[in-house]
Amino acid sequence: MLLRDVGHGDVDAYVRMRCDPLMMAELGGPQSREGMASRVGRDIERVAAGTDWIKMIVPDAAAPDVVAGAVNLWMQGSGDERTTEIGWMVLPEFQGRGLGKRAVHTLLEQAREDGRWGLVHAYPATTNAPSNGICRTLGFRLLGEQDTPFGDRVIRSNHWVLDPRGDLA
Repeated sequence: MLLRDVGHGDVDAYVRMRCDPLMMAELGGPQSREGMASRVGRDIERVAAGTDWIKMIVPDAAAPDVVAGAVNLWMQGSGDERTTEIGWMVLPEFQGRGLGKRAVHTLLEQAREDGRWGLVHAYPATTNAPSNGICRTLGFRLLGEQDTPFGDRVIRSNHWVLDPRGDLA
């Protein structure tokens, strides 16, 4: 498995991840296909600016165009209220293979080495057992439940936090 930066060729993967009712069931439902190319463009710009890490999960380095999902790290908020958030998605045909957990662990290792991200927060839906399991097994600490905005929606989520400098399992 490898993680690579999002690119213009990833529009179809974004559509599969964000516009599919099954993929978005824990995130308030599917998003519109309209604007996915723009979303990829904005994400590429954020990666180029160094503000966000938006990585495509590639199960086999020999086939870099085959994408299993994505794992992202970005800053939320402003001023003293800024926090680092991590999120991930794995397409159905790649689920259950440990790719999500490996991708999250790899990105958190990179965050630890980089040193600028600080505490990392994750907000999986309370009903998303696989993502909550990833948080639990990687050493995140559960702070409780909360309502979390996602796009134009609000989801009930668990709030997990991890310090990659010392808590990463």
